[in-house]
Amino acid sequence: MTRRVVIITEIIAPYRIPVFNALAERKEIDLHVIFLSESDPSLRQWRVYKEEINFQYEVLPSWRRRLGRYNLLLNRGMLAALHRINPEVVLCGGYNYLASWQAATWANSRGARFLLWSESTASDNRRGHWPVEFMKARFLRLCRGFVVPGKSSLDYLRGLGIPAQCIFNAPNAVDTPLFSKLASEARRDKAAVRPRNNLPPRYFLYVGRLVRAKGVFELVEAYAQLQQEIRSQVGLVLVGEGEARAELMTLGSKAVPGRAQFFGFVHREQLPEFYALADALVFPTHSDTWGLVVNEAMSCGLPVVATSVAGCVADLVQDGWNGFVVPPKDPAALAAAMTRVAANSDLRNKMGSNSWERVQAYSPEVWAEGLVQAVQSVCEKAA
Repeated sequence: MTRRVVIITEIIAPYRIPVFNALAERKEIDLHVIFLSESDPSLRQWRVYKEEINFQYEVLPSWRRRLGRYNLLLNRGMLAALHRINPEVVLCGGYNYLASWQAATWANSRGARFLLWSESTASDNRRGHWPVEFMKARFLRLCRGFVVPGKSSLDYLRGLGIPAQCIFNAPNAVDTPLFSKLASEARRDKAAVRPRNNLPPRYFLYVGRLVRAKGVFELVEAYAQLQQEIRSQVGLVLVGEGEARAELMTLGSKAVPGRAQFFGFVHREQLPEFYALADALVFPTHSDTWGLVVNEAMSCGLPVVATSVAGCVADLVQDGWNGFVVPPKDPAALAAAMTRVAANSDLRNKMGSNSWERVQAYSPEVWAEGLVQAVQSVCEKAA
């Protein structure tokens, strides 16, 4: 039986298109995606790859303002869209928009199954603020089921008292074959790739926003703590933009010998060239619900050094096997892990191979299978 499913999510993110495409290919699902906005230029510079979209979708009219660290997004047309599509299942990615509450109310009044796509973890920095916790508790009562990307989010919901039978796993994924293919091509052509991107002979790689919460200051400090012999051979490459860029560049320039390079924002199709030639990805975040750059790096066959609070770590990074897990905000621990990676090429190669092996289970098709199982389960319970 084919089920009409609506997914409600904020923007047309490039990493979501492959998973939605995979779901749309499933005969069990008649998929329609409602985007609350086409993009968020205040935070991201992603291209909108509309030519790759193979599913039905619409973008609601919106009005956006950023108030300090908070994102205000208001929409028109949510109820009209739901009336027109008349879905049996609504999957909503979050509760912090008015449109999400409208969708939840509509689904409950019409007998549709309403699911929350939840990536929150116990390490989420947003926890503990009473307005957030109050809204969350109210919203959870409107949900018939929950979809999580991995173990950390599952444990978080279980801690809130959500029964295990109401939680379904759809592992977060990127276009794994694309990143793997482009990285392999870059390695074969490294004599041209390296000078084209002005990359050092060896380097640690960071990909993400240049803001304090991502742990980039600890990363630059950890790099400066590496032995001079290592720094003279291995650089630090940071890909991304953010308010802390100028301060970080000043800090990085003091790591002598050494080479800290800042490349600004890099689009998806060029990123594998940066992953391919790196010694390892370093993901030093203070708090992150997942961290899809880890999926990308592992798809390119890289070891990963990550902090324990990253949501993806419980699923993707096994300490000593495909990388190292360190405490957040601890430059010394970060430097020790980076030293172990830099000093042993056999270890790097083995860890990179293990990363590639593990991430094969985190593909768009596996995500789609998890969604199909969630939809079928909640529909069968309601029958």
